Amino acid sequence: MVFLSNAISDSRLAEEGECEGEASEMVYSTTVYGSRWSDQPIPRFELPEDEMPPQVAYKLIKDDLALDSKPTLNLASFVTTYMEEEAEKLMAENISKNFIDFEEYPMSVEIQNRCVNIIARLFHAPVDNPSQEAMGVSTVGSSEAIMLAVLAMKRRWQEQRRARGLSTDKPNLIMGSNVQVCWEKACRYFDVEESYVYCSEGQYTLLPEKAVELVDENTIGICAVNDLLLAKKALTGVEIPIHVDAASGGFVAPFVKPDLLWDFRLPLVKSINVSGHKYGLCYPGIGWAIWRSSKYLPKDLVFNINYLGADQASFTLNFSKGASHVIAQYYILIRLGRKGFTSIMGNITRHADRLAKMLEDTGRFEILSERNGKGLPLVAFRFKHNEKMNYDERLTGTIFTKFDLATRLRERGWVVPAYTMAPHAEHIKLLRVVLREDFTHVRCELLLKDIKMALSLLDKMDRSAIQTMRSASQRWTLLKHATLAFKGSKNKTEKTYGVC
Repeated sequence: MVFLSNAISDSRLAEEGECEGEASEMVYSTTVYGSRWSDQPIPRFELPEDEMPPQVAYKLIKDDLALDSKPTLNLASFVTTYMEEEAEKLMAENISKNFIDFEEYPMSVEIQNRCVNIIARLFHAPVDNPSQEAMGVSTVGSSEAIMLAVLAMKRRWQEQRRARGLSTDKPNLIMGSNVQVCWEKACRYFDVEESYVYCSEGQYTLLPEKAVELVDENTIGICAVNDLLLAKKALTGVEIPIHVDAASGGFVAPFVKPDLLWDFRLPLVKSINVSGHKYGLCYPGIGWAIWRSSKYLPKDLVFNINYLGADQASFTLNFSKGASHVIAQYYILIRLGRKGFTSIMGNITRHADRLAKMLEDTGRFEILSERNGKGLPLVAFRFKHNEKMNYDERLTGTIFTKFDLATRLRERGWVVPAYTMAPHAEHIKLLRVVLREDFTHVRCELLLKDIKMALSLLDKMDRSAIQTMRSASQRWTLLKHATLAFKGSKNKTEKTYGVC
């Protein structure tokens, strides 16, 4: 997901005093900070007339990026922040390769084939019938994989309806209201009605019975649920395909809970997406979409093209993309193997349980997430509120306010998201810590220490001091130019699950 950015008008820049200055006549040295480029605003709105020395451009941009949060302390994101030096070297060596050039880079394509085979078997895709072999493709991430899966489900539903002479109007897709926002985007972009099972107090995941109640003749698919759909198929003869969004869990469950039936072992699961750049342990830019067989991938969505001398079948939303992330994924798969993945996922699962217990032992928090490997390696928690508390979101009476503990932790470098639950449960406010491969036992203890310190400081602040702190911690002004044209607009489901 990428921010939309406004191209700021000259008149508004003049009003805000942000116009870039004229070149100075001063004499400067050749050092970076003694150069004229250090004495002038860095170009932000218009292409400069003159060249800039490479070391100056590098240093000025590096200095700006130093103001970003440190990735290893970003506990909001599932996205991988650490890879071994050998993986980074492979990525750097192949960064110039355009993956779509099949004829020019055949080994890069072969490496994708190897990854698809390994992942399909990891998800127990049937491999005993040569006429019904699993299909798969690399994507930029799970968002693209989900877009492709929704397209395939919609088109297959349309084909089946047309074959029976039925209307193909108003297709719908059933999902929990807590799905990531890319599902909502897929439905909106491809004219599919969103049919939600809403959360409630104590029920924060999709309730199977309610999901099946929403099924009708226009349902193209459903996210999760199996046994109840099999029962419905026996009664009605209608088969509703299941797509599993395994963006975060697809590289966790096979190693933490190998006996859990969630993948192609369930007969109604027809497609699965997974993010290589989450618990697939690659840097951002790689995802995977896998279908049980070509039967569930309508032929008219696949383009057979001749590109630069090679015949190839293409099913993607984009065309050109780098080969380096596919190569990095293959490195991870063969470098770690089942044993390596099991060790890493086991470690961070235990760290999550340890952090949950430590937070619980403070007596200040209620833990909302699952433990013992029954969920992802994360800890979701909220305050046990009492009359004496002057802090967090309760004072202002609005849904989105400054979350005081998160703000305090940010001062120590930690990025811990504070947000509201999905629609119909938005009165529940919580914080979430995502544990990644590089979240060690020591880091767990340091985080808890800083949480306790933040609580101690907040406990000493009265209501007036809390309000002053909130007004001083407004969003960074550099973000004020992001998406101004759409400021204040809301989606009809008011989604909050945009953080990956």
